[in-house]
This record gives sequence, C-alpha cells and structure tokens, in this order.
Amino acid sequence: MAKLTKKRKEVLAKYDSKAVYTLADAAQLVKQITTTKFDASVDIDVRLGVDPRKANQMVRGIVTLPHGSGKTVRVLVLCTPDKEEEAKAAGADYVGLDEYIAKIKGGWTDVDVVITMPAVMPKIGALGKILGPRGLMPNPKSGTVTMEIGNAVKEVKAGKIDFKVDKFGIIHAGIGKVSFDNEKIVDNAREIVSAIMKLKPAAAKGTYVKSIYLSSTMSPGIQIEPKSVTS
Repeated sequence: MAKLTKKRKEVLAKYDSKAVYTLADAAQLVKQITTTKFDASVDIDVRLGVDPRKANQMVRGIVTLPHGSGKTVRVLVLCTPDKEEEAKAAGADYVGLDEYIAKIKGGWTDVDVVITMPAVMPKIGALGKILGPRGLMPNPKSGTVTMEIGNAVKEVKAGKIDFKVDKFGIIHAGIGKVSFDNEKIVDNAREIVSAIMKLKPAAAKGTYVKSIYLSSTMSPGIQIEPKSVTS
C-alpha cells in the first residue's frame, strides 16, 4: 500500500469520506481539501438511475451557469465569410473555414468549443472521427450548429456548457473554480442539477438521482445529500 503523504493526511483529517454533506457544507469543504498550487476546477458528478445504452434513457442537455465556469473557453467558429465579422465581434478566438478544416485534418484541436452553421455541416462531417472523440463535434442540440453565430459565441463565453450522461450513467461537469465564493459554487451546482432533473426520461424507473459528488482537481470526492441541492 502506498504511503500517505503529509498533505494527504491533512486532507483526510478535514472530512469524513463516508459522510454525506449538504451542498453548502461541501462547497466550503472542497476548498479546504484542495492542495493544488493552481486555481483548481470544481467538478460535480451526478450518478443517474438510467441505462444510457437505451436511446429513450439518454440524458443530454445544455445549461448556462449563473457565475460561469471560471475557465477561459477557446472558441473556433467555422463559417462562411459573411458571418466572420459577427463571430469576431462576439469574441470568437478563431474564425474561418477551409484553412481550419485543413488544420483539424492535420491533427489540430487546440480549442474547447466548435461552433458552425447548418450550411457548413457537410464539410465538417468529415471531421467527425477527429472532433467526436474529443467532444468537439458541433451539434444542433447543444446550440453549436446555428445561424445565430454571435449569440452562440457569447453564450459559451458566458458559461454555457453541454453535458451528457456517460456509459456508466454518470454526468461529469466543471462548475467553477476553488477561488469562487461558496455561494457561486452552490448556485452553479443547483443550476446544472435542476437542468438534469428536468430531463428525466419517462422510461427511467426507480431513483433518478442516485448520488452526487463534489470534488476539485486531484481532491477526494465529497458525497452530497441530493435533497440539499434540489430543495
């Protein structure tokens, strides 16, 4: 068994790994047990009582975090020339079409979100094998295939995130930074859980939200009482 470091011992002394905390207490505690020297991300993991292998139990949605995610989101807009100025004015980091398609085919994926327009999708379809595994493929359901390019860019920059249940029935999402006030972490957590609750599939049986955990980069997970998030 690996020997516990001094920092790890200090972290484990601050909380009970078997306890279930309220969201407010967890938001405060996650900051206390984070030992990274950088401003770590705060993540939420929601385990759902669904079978994601069945199409009628898939849970996917979008939500705009009221206080943003704290991350600098790099946005690539693939559009026709007439939409380029709109994209740039909204704050897109990269704007173009053929030259960026060529770069992506060459292996470049140094962005967080790709936004495009319906007319361009036939060209982007060929990038599916590259963008898909990285979660970057534009999708109308997530608002990243649209004619409202400027609005889409602004929403993403303001904290709009796309979430999807994985094959284990868990939704993972970054909801802030440890430098955030407790209240901001709480507000963001409630916003995404509220969105998840609204997407409950009719085919899902039994308990929908089985567990919720809060953690930061490299910190242990803190289990949260679901009712403290949804009430």
